This record gives sequence, structure tokens and C-alpha cells, in this order.
Amino acid sequence: MSAKSPDPFQLRLSSAAFVIVDMQNDFVRAGAPLEVPDTRKTIAPIQEVTRAFRRAGRPVVYTRFVTGHAENLLWKWSPQIYPPVNCCRLGFRRYYADLAAERECAAVVDELAVQPGDAVVDKYGYGAFFRTNLVDILASQKTDTVVIAGTVTQICVEETGRESFHHGFQTVLLSDAVSSFDPELHAATLKNFAMKFGMVLDSRRFLRLVG
Repeated sequence: MSAKSPDPFQLRLSSAAFVIVDMQNDFVRAGAPLEVPDTRKTIAPIQEVTRAFRRAGRPVVYTRFVTGHAENLLWKWSPQIYPPVNCCRLGFRRYYADLAAERECAAVVDELAVQPGDAVVDKYGYGAFFRTNLVDILASQKTDTVVIAGTVTQICVEETGRESFHHGFQTVLLSDAVSSFDPELHAATLKNFAMKFGMVLDSRRFLRLVG
């Protein structure tokens, strides 16, 4: 006999926060060292959901994956972090051909510019809750639901979603607002998350449910 699925969350924008994971130049821009091409397809739905959260006066939180000063185990899995590439290093600027301009490589992309009142959480690993102040930010805004967008689906997005679940937050992954360089891993991650950790909705359905 199969296990009974939990009842759907009671989704309320008034107690939700929007966490946008690692939509940074070194992941999003064409030709970037850790480019995930499908990130660019997610910009429009992320913008739409961001507008809804800002209209409701609810938190919009950006995370940035940043490179620490000293080599650690994570570097070995992402060799682009090492010099001379210096992927996601704070203060390091890079020329991006699709902009025909330089930008700070760890910065959030121009299309999703951080606004006054938004929070920015810098993390030195995959999960946005690990050794950061994200829980404090959410608690200060009386948050019970975390809605997640960004990249990479099966790495930083999934890790952040699982951490959110373990911190007791209802958690929603927006299927059209997360992205991966591997379609099979993207699909498998969303399927597994919906089975045991939270809800998976596209952005339009989410906005209808909270509208």
C-alpha cells in the first residue's frame, strides 16, 4: 500500500519569503565560467514572482555563492574557483560578451537587481542556511513558507530547499524558475522534492494560489 501524500500547504503570501538562489553573473551570463544557459529562461518568472512579493511587503532574499580566501573541499568539485579564473570571487570583475561590459562576477545579474529593503545572503557552500543568518532574516519577518527560485536545481537549490524543510518551513520550489545544466537531474530533483520535502509548482500556479 502506498503512503498517503500530505495535504497541500496553506499558502499565504502574507507569511512567505522569496529566496532567489545564486542568480549571479558567473552562472547566468553567456560564456561565464559556470554558465547554466537555462538560467536566462527563468529570469522572467523570477521577476514576476518578485514583483508579487514586493507588492505584498514580503521579504525578497538573494543568495550569492562566494569563494572563500582559503582553498577548501568544495573547490575541488568546481575547479573554476581557482586562479586565474577566480569564479564567484568577491571584488573580481569579468568581461561578459552578452553585456559587452564588465561586471563583478559574484554580483546578482542586472535583470534581477537587488532593491533597497531586499536581503543578500552570502554563502560559502551550497545551502543558503548553512552558517548564514538566513533563519534570523526569515524569523524576523514571521515567515512560515519559503519559496525558492534560482540555480542550480540539483545543487544549491535542492540543498537550500532541504535545509528549509529541516528548519520547519513549508517549502515551495518554482519549477519554471529553477534551472540546471542537466535536464535529467533537474527533473529527478523536482520529482524527489515533491515526494518528501515540499511542493513543486510553476510560478503562474503559485501566484494563482496566493492571489
